[in-house]
Amino acid sequence: MEPIPLMTPYKTGKFDLSHRVVLAPLTRQRSYGNVPQPHAILYYSQRATKGGLLITEATGVSDMAQGSTDTPGIWTKEHVEAWKPIVNAVHEKGGIFFCQIWHVGRVSHYKYQPNGQAPISSTDKQIPPQTLHDGTVEEYSPPRVLKTEEIPDIVNDFRLAARNAIEAGFDGVEIHGAHAYLIEQFMKDSSNNRTDKYGGSLENRCRFALEVVEAITNEIGPDRVGIWLSPFTDYMECFDSDPQALGLYMAQALNKFNILYCHMVEPRMAIVDGRYQVPHRLLPMRKTFNGTFLAAGGYDREEGNKVVAEEYTDLVVYGRHFLANPDLPRRFELNAPLNKYNRLTFYTSDPVEGYTDYPFLEESS
Repeated sequence: MEPIPLMTPYKTGKFDLSHRVVLAPLTRQRSYGNVPQPHAILYYSQRATKGGLLITEATGVSDMAQGSTDTPGIWTKEHVEAWKPIVNAVHEKGGIFFCQIWHVGRVSHYKYQPNGQAPISSTDKQIPPQTLHDGTVEEYSPPRVLKTEEIPDIVNDFRLAARNAIEAGFDGVEIHGAHAYLIEQFMKDSSNNRTDKYGGSLENRCRFALEVVEAITNEIGPDRVGIWLSPFTDYMECFDSDPQALGLYMAQALNKFNILYCHMVEPRMAIVDGRYQVPHRLLPMRKTFNGTFLAAGGYDREEGNKVVAEEYTDLVVYGRHFLANPDLPRRFELNAPLNKYNRLTFYTSDPVEGYTDYPFLEESS
């Protein structure tokens, strides 16, 4: 029997993937005090397969990069040592493991910042209060505009975090340039009102992102680097007046650095005939970028097979389905039913419930 498109092998750089199903970076808020915990060993190794690509939850590059409780870090020796057994467990299963490194920028509050200082950003525009999935309201503090001369220090934080990730044993890093966090705050014109060389034109707004890419590729090599971008999204009042141009500019500019992959998020889905319809707006970026292309944004098994078969993308990234189905690639291969995810336990701190207790196919049959 011919394998379904999602289960066909793929080679990216020096990595031989056995299938096209990728674990999305998923914040789980179970790294107490920003230190990865032993229970993450089970969580990630449950989802590891021989030749499967996993991306960690967003991992802070510095003590100023924080915007919520118990998200992991990679800026200290303690963090590096805490990640090592987690990485080893994934590698023992034959998995390929990339660490997603981030800085939240203005998506933060004084209480998460060192000495209660203001969060930093491309702008001084404050994010209005946001109602979360559980009905609670999250408040954000007024940000401080990064001075031009301070930006190289933030670039260096990303560089050092990438070096630490390699020391921890990761196969590479994914730069978080999406979903309204610091790098995207610079890129999008709704959140960048700067008048220096990092503001105004598309080239200037993307300068910071590309400086981060350059610093990291110089530090660990381009074959270990990916980037996550979401030009079409509108989160936390971070949107762009011409997302297509932004996505195309970044796809083209990234080619200069020969990075391994570009991971992009589809525009917000629409509901058509009672089911989510993926917009499929990433093709121009896919055609422009020279490396491996990863697409994310609400795909199910059917859509995933379709976009791989049509060469719309090389790999498909799954979040909520992979969270609730540790054996998702096998379930896709067998066309088996999926566990339903429980949104209420996405961000709770319990080390087991909603984290490592979703059943495997053999356990649920």
